[in-house]
Amino acid sequence: MSRRDELAEGLAATRSRLDAACRAAGRDRTEVALLPVTKFFPASDIALLQELGCTDFGENREQEAAAKAAELTGARLHMLGHIQRNKAKSVARWAAMVHSLDSIRLAGALERSTEAALEAGVRAAPLDVLIQISLDGDPARGGVTRADLAALVETVAQSPSLRLRGVMGVPPLEADPERAFTELAELWTDVRRDHPDADVFSAGMSGDLELAVKLGSTCVRVGTAILGRRPLTSLP
Repeated sequence: MSRRDELAEGLAATRSRLDAACRAAGRDRTEVALLPVTKFFPASDIALLQELGCTDFGENREQEAAAKAAELTGARLHMLGHIQRNKAKSVARWAAMVHSLDSIRLAGALERSTEAALEAGVRAAPLDVLIQISLDGDPARGGVTRADLAALVETVAQSPSLRLRGVMGVPPLEADPERAFTELAELWTDVRRDHPDADVFSAGMSGDLELAVKLGSTCVRVGTAILGRRPLTSLP
């Protein structure tokens, strides 16, 4: 089987799961975006997925994503992983959306970098961002705590070069995923109360997308179910 056929099979099966999940939840399929997660896979896989109708792709590491962005045409790359502030300049040049904004200091770095990219003509529009919420209260594992969420939301909302689009979360390994997704959905509702344009709720992956859709996710991030097991453990 060719690689294109493998990807087509994985994509079709995932789309079928997503269709069924939306029907079971009584939701319109157009309400939920499917974001293939292509970290550790080559740019050639993204090109094949583009041929199969995908436009947006999730990446976790700045260096890997920047290289792919330079190689590909027309692919919208989303930054899912932790961003070091010294990498904000690069991310602001290629990212269609950041899913992992988790601090005011990072918001400041992305704001400055995006303003520079806009002035240089590298970007044509503000940077869409999702605020990553910590569900275990440990910001070292990624995400802003509930106590600091409101301040970060307002910081982004007031930025001229960042656009608040919603929230993202990953259930802790030891957590009950239903409880975690429910908590995320409640926090998202709180954010939307004052910021109705923050209409993205990024939650759910290969193993739990049905539950995430049931509890309101508008974007599921799926890697293994589409692309298979990671072929690379590290990149330079």
